[in-house]
Amino acid sequence: MNRTTTLLATLLIVAMLTACSGQPIQRKDGSSNTVRNFSVKDLAKGDIDDVIEIHQKEALGILRTLALKLYRRNPNEWRKSGFANAADATAELFKQVPVWHVSMQKEFSWETTLRDLWRDDFTGDRVKALMHGLLVMHMAAFNHQTEFYLLTEMDAQKLYNAARNTEAVVWKLSNARNLRGEFILLSNGFDVNGVANLSFEREFGKLIGIQDALAKVIEDKNNRAIRFGVVNLASMVFLPI
Repeated sequence: MNRTTTLLATLLIVAMLTACSGQPIQRKDGSSNTVRNFSVKDLAKGDIDDVIEIHQKEALGILRTLALKLYRRNPNEWRKSGFANAADATAELFKQVPVWHVSMQKEFSWETTLRDLWRDDFTGDRVKALMHGLLVMHMAAFNHQTEFYLLTEMDAQKLYNAARNTEAVVWKLSNARNLRGEFILLSNGFDVNGVANLSFEREFGKLIGIQDALAKVIEDKNNRAIRFGVVNLASMVFLPI
């Protein structure tokens, strides 16, 4: 087979793969997934790489949902940042994600922010500090990458540590009060009928579950055992990412 024939065969395979791109999956709740068009870059991906990208996409979606919910529960915070509403403040937080590989946010000290935002003398936007810290931490667990290929190295320990750090932040969010005994940030609560609203807890639970599940997948792939650890809740000294 000469070079011309080989090239034509390759182009034919790529064209067939492109034509066979799947149709949107229609879910029972009426929603559908977004069809991802075939790219030549997909030839350099394995099944695990697709799994990593799906988990990361879900994690980022949960973080965005949590940011919007926290801003709606704590409207004074988005006002501190000068936004017109909670949606605009949330969009600003995540606008760098598509260009994360060139964003300076990679250098952001998420540990310091996630500790300092609970101080009584903190005057900034606490929701922004909380969600920005969580976003950078989670991206660090993915090595600040948004695309993954056969030769991409992933560390299960980082994902596991991110899950434990998230648990510590959830505990702090649920318990931190100011000097007047008021919650520093409102999250879970009760409606006018006394019914508990645990939507924040559910979203954080999904996020932690995604991290733990992916950590186990990577642990099995790399055949490298995860070292178990916990965060000191009193000092908020986080596990390294």
